Parts: sequence; C-alpha cells; structure tokens
Amino acid sequence: MLDVRDVHASYGPVQALRGVSLHVPEGGIVAVLGANGAGKSSTLRSISGLLRPTDGEIEFEGKRIDRLAPEEIVQLGISQVPEGRQIFTDMTVMENLRLGAYTRRDGDGVKKDIERVFSYFPVLGERVKQPAALLSGGEQQMLAIARALMAKPRLLLLDEPSLGLAPILVREIFQIVKTITAEEGLTTLLVEQDANQALGIAGYGYVLESGTVVLEETAEKLRASEDVRRSYLGY
Repeated sequence: MLDVRDVHASYGPVQALRGVSLHVPEGGIVAVLGANGAGKSSTLRSISGLLRPTDGEIEFEGKRIDRLAPEEIVQLGISQVPEGRQIFTDMTVMENLRLGAYTRRDGDGVKKDIERVFSYFPVLGERVKQPAALLSGGEQQMLAIARALMAKPRLLLLDEPSLGLAPILVREIFQIVKTITAEEGLTTLLVEQDANQALGIAGYGYVLESGTVVLEETAEKLRASEDVRRSYLGY
C-alpha cells in the first residue's frame, strides 16, 4: 500500500532523514521504532505532506504523493494522528469529530461513523458536549484517534500514541488500535518509543537511528532478540 524509497528530508540545515526506505503492505500494523531524534516523526510527516522530502519517492497505492499538499494526501485516504494529540481544546468532543470529517459530503455516513467511533471509545460518547480541554490525557488521545478515523482513511499514521500516558492507558489504547485495524480493514503505520507495546500489536517493525533504517524484521523476531532489545529498543 505504501512505498517509501530512499527519502531524505531536512529542517533547514538539520538533516532529519537520510535515505529512509520502508514498505507497508495492505492490512495489519507496521511499527517504526527508535529513540528521540531518530527520525520517526519526520518519516510520518514526510508521508502526510507536512515535511517535503528533498530526495527520494513516496508512493501510496501506486500513486506518487511526495509532491502533494497535505489536504490532497488526506483525500487520497491517509490520516495522521500527530504526536502530542493536537486536538482543538476550545472545541467540544463532537466539534472535533465533525472537523475530522470536514472533507466528506455524506452526512448520513458521517453520523454513522460518529456512532462507530463511540463504540470503540464509549467515554467520548459520554462527553460529546464537553470541551476537549477538560478531557484527561488518555481521553484526548482517544479523541485524536477518533477524529482521524472520521476522515475514513485506508492508511492511519499514528505518532507516539503512548506519549505522557500511564501504562494501563497505553495498553488500553494499543488494544483498541489493534481492534480498529482488524475490524475496519485499515492499514496502520505506528511510530512509537514504547517498543514492547508497539511490537505487541505490530506484525513487522523498522528501527531508525539518526534518520536511517538500521534494522527491519518481523515483530516476533525483534521481540525475541535480546541483542536487538538492548542495542536499539531499550528494554
């Protein structure tokens, strides 16, 4: 579904990606792992159009997208849940969800999908009129994921969903992501520092270091290798 080939990207003079290549087949979950500053978020930003690659190519379902605007990429079927959630805190839960469906014109479908995300995140259904600023950190992360789902993506980009959350909430959110991916026929590219949790739901993983892919393998083999865990995954 997604093919990233030899992508380089920079923030001014700072080189963030140095020839990143990865492949995401349709269906299932692929994890991108690494320490802070490894290039994980920059990889997602390059895919979603928020960071323009200086070299390399990105294809989604056979169509080159690395020169498209972010809104065009969303309309092709890619939605990103950004690091730090970045929900609209002065808007209600319902307003955030409707904003996620901004590009859609099927009103009845939007209503059905709102009920659908409430089935995954019941707490949001209990707080539809509540300002997002008053939600807990875990609830805000749920809202960020639900908002992305309202665009009806085929590829979901998740950037550090565990950030700032208690371990019990991390496990809950990761299990929900696994369920959504399976039930909705989604493909998910997951960027995460918590390698243990990510590899628990992913089928395949890439490890980044200094903007370069240093390792790729099935999630099962990455978890099983003590050397890999010590050297790259930090657990």
